Amino acid sequence: MIETIKKLLGLGNPTNYKELMGRGAQIIDVRSPGEFSGGHIKNSINIPLQQISTQLSKIKKDKPVITCCASGMRSASAKSILKQHGYEVYNGGSWVGLNNKI
Repeated sequence: MIETIKKLLGLGNPTNYKELMGRGAQIIDVRSPGEFSGGHIKNSINIPLQQISTQLSKIKKDKPVITCCASGMRSASAKSILKQHGYEVYNGGSWVGLNNKI
């Protein structure tokens, strides 16, 4: 019960994004192409949230996936969709914040 509450509040073990990158993680930026062209993480893949379900073939299933967007809301939705399809996925939140963690 306490672990569930910690997880809901984001107080569990923090995600080690550098370790995930060392394992070959793919960064999926779910913002619009216009937002993406205004700045993004090097080597990230732009798949807008509304297209994520139809673009699964662009995402490797044998590597971790880190989703990101502008604030973390769309990337949380993308994480949920990808988890339903069997991906190991982490919500990196905003692309700017994630870029500072990798």
